[in-house]
Amino acid sequence: MKRKLYKERLAALLLLVISSLWCPGLLLSQDIIPLLDSCNISWNVPGPGSAQSMPIGNGDIGLNVWVEQNGELIFYISKTDAWGPDVRGSKGLMKIGCVRVSLVPSPLTAGSFFLQTLRLHEGEILIREGNDKDVTQIRVWVDANNPVIRVETKSNQPAAAKITLSDWRLGKGGDTLLNKGNNTITWYHRNDANADPQVAGLTFGAIIKGNGLARKDDTTLVSGPSDARLFSIYPLTAVRTTVSQWQARLEKQAGRIEKLPLQQTRLAHQQWWDKFWHRSWIYIRGDSAARTVKEGYVLQRYVTACAGRGAYPIKFNGSIFVVDNPALRQGGGRDKHPVSVDADYRTWGGQYWFQNTRPMYWPRLMAGDFDEMDPLFNMYAAILPANAVQVKDYYHHGGAYFAETAPFWGGLRYWGPEVQEDWTGHYFTPILELSMMMLDYYEYTGDRKFAKELLLPVASAGLQFFDQHFTRDSAGKLLLDPDNSIEMFWKVHDPAPDIAGLRAITARMLALPFDLTTPAARAGWQRLQRELPDLPVGTKDGKEILLPYTGEQTAKPRNLENPELYAIYPFRLYGLGKPDLSLAINTFNARRFRDKGCWVQDPIQAAMLGLSDVAKTYVTYNFNRKDPALKFPAFWAEGHDYMPDEDNGGNGENGLQEMLMQVDGKKILLLPAWPKEWDAVFKLHAPYNTTVEGKVVGGKLTDLLVTPVSRKADVIDMSKH
Repeated sequence: MKRKLYKERLAALLLLVISSLWCPGLLLSQDIIPLLDSCNISWNVPGPGSAQSMPIGNGDIGLNVWVEQNGELIFYISKTDAWGPDVRGSKGLMKIGCVRVSLVPSPLTAGSFFLQTLRLHEGEILIREGNDKDVTQIRVWVDANNPVIRVETKSNQPAAAKITLSDWRLGKGGDTLLNKGNNTITWYHRNDANADPQVAGLTFGAIIKGNGLARKDDTTLVSGPSDARLFSIYPLTAVRTTVSQWQARLEKQAGRIEKLPLQQTRLAHQQWWDKFWHRSWIYIRGDSAARTVKEGYVLQRYVTACAGRGAYPIKFNGSIFVVDNPALRQGGGRDKHPVSVDADYRTWGGQYWFQNTRPMYWPRLMAGDFDEMDPLFNMYAAILPANAVQVKDYYHHGGAYFAETAPFWGGLRYWGPEVQEDWTGHYFTPILELSMMMLDYYEYTGDRKFAKELLLPVASAGLQFFDQHFTRDSAGKLLLDPDNSIEMFWKVHDPAPDIAGLRAITARMLALPFDLTTPAARAGWQRLQRELPDLPVGTKDGKEILLPYTGEQTAKPRNLENPELYAIYPFRLYGLGKPDLSLAINTFNARRFRDKGCWVQDPIQAAMLGLSDVAKTYVTYNFNRKDPALKFPAFWAEGHDYMPDEDNGGNGENGLQEMLMQVDGKKILLLPAWPKEWDAVFKLHAPYNTTVEGKVVGGKLTDLLVTPVSRKADVIDMSKH
């Protein structure tokens, strides 16, 4: 097997060298591995609890991994579809369980060394403990290509092993053990009939297996002394099945994977991560902030990859990596009496809040992580038909929209004009921003199947809703009233976010290829485009600025947001190289709220206006905002969410990308808001299946490689302007 692997790697290297002769610059991509390795995280102090855990995952199954001070390996198991009985509650997305692995005698004794390393390129956590004569190595990974968790141990001296299921819900929270008579541990959680109908009867759990394991008791397996061993854990979630059917599927799944050679699956797993890291990169160096930003960008992208390929989108409030919280201060930090919660808990619950979910997904475009966008698009596309039925029932017209806050199956409440104002009631913007993101996805990938099956149904339904839901004014213009200006101003007149969104979406839908659309649909979009009102404009300190809504600015502010800036981002009506840039800059400089971190979009909007100093300050803040109670450097502070927050990192990614590259149609702007004190090597994706690779040295662009070469004519080097 070793000889075979050697030959495979030698052949791959020869292919790379030969390919580089035909594609100059290809070898430049290989230089990133040392840069990536410099972002590996290593700890030489164990534990003592889940707050000191490292994340790892395969896009669907995730682990929080740590080592106790006695040398015991512990990890929580999560899955993107392990929904509990009350998705609307604080324990909507639950852990599958906790596993403990102990070696006897323990290699971690007084005076011995300890090193736990997250190896990003290999997609694994490697633990070394012991002394010079007796070293134990533990490798933990979640197969990128198969639903299995692997724990491999090697030691100089034979040691016995014990693996224990530690499930705090057994016997009291709906979790049950199966197969008590064999040398495996199988357990499951099953939602009862009183759960939300969409998750009633949903079953999730796992089986622990390993050669040489024997049952000690219902939750413990042991093995005799050995210098090498493998433990495998196979999780599974199933809907609309009986327990026996779930168990049969689980055993079939485990049996299939067990037949695969371990070394083969490990190599394929490492190849997946190698390909992932070579899709795109940004590595910077320079002042004191550069390393923090570089590491934050890499680690946030890693954490997203660990949770981004499952059945459902990433949860902004902790993803699948929430941990025990012994001192939760409820009520946004105002409660003087902290409470202790377990790793099933998350503030803001199991529902999806679009405003908080989007930050993790916009950066996937330039990163080229298109596969990680599928769960988001698929969830909302699945929601669309039922929401359209509710719109028809409530308002007697066509189209649909997505509620700002909803469980994964969607759903709407009635919000007619007579209904009292509310945070997210008369708030219809999410379908417009999702349409903008879908249009970008199509522009980047050229995926016509996606355009037909997902983009066009969603965007068309959104435009139809706005067209038919609102009346016209005396001039024949669309009258958006009552309509929230996001969560900031309730039931106002012609809010800026929706006007900007409608202007952007109608223009882009009309720019789609004729063979993707119909004459009737295009005629409707053209009519709606003509009927759209102008964005509201006013003055402040003698300068013209955009306003959050039309009319007297007397509405009570409810949140910490700047709705008028939606015309800059996400709807990109204003920006570098576009008309009225000074109006947009005046508006940004006059913004009322200058909060930092979490879902705040200032770093992105500043970059899109070419304000490099402001963008750098905000991006650096985002990537410095580690939660003080958590050890992993990309477990961000909760901000307005819950830790480990995902919005800090997502908006940090997006802001950094926009500082380095911006796209507008076929135009590619490089270094539009890049600080001169930062050097960089980068590779990013652009529309029309394009990649842009190069270096920044002393504020200047060098070694530019654009693929395909024909797209180089569309590149504008902003450092020369």
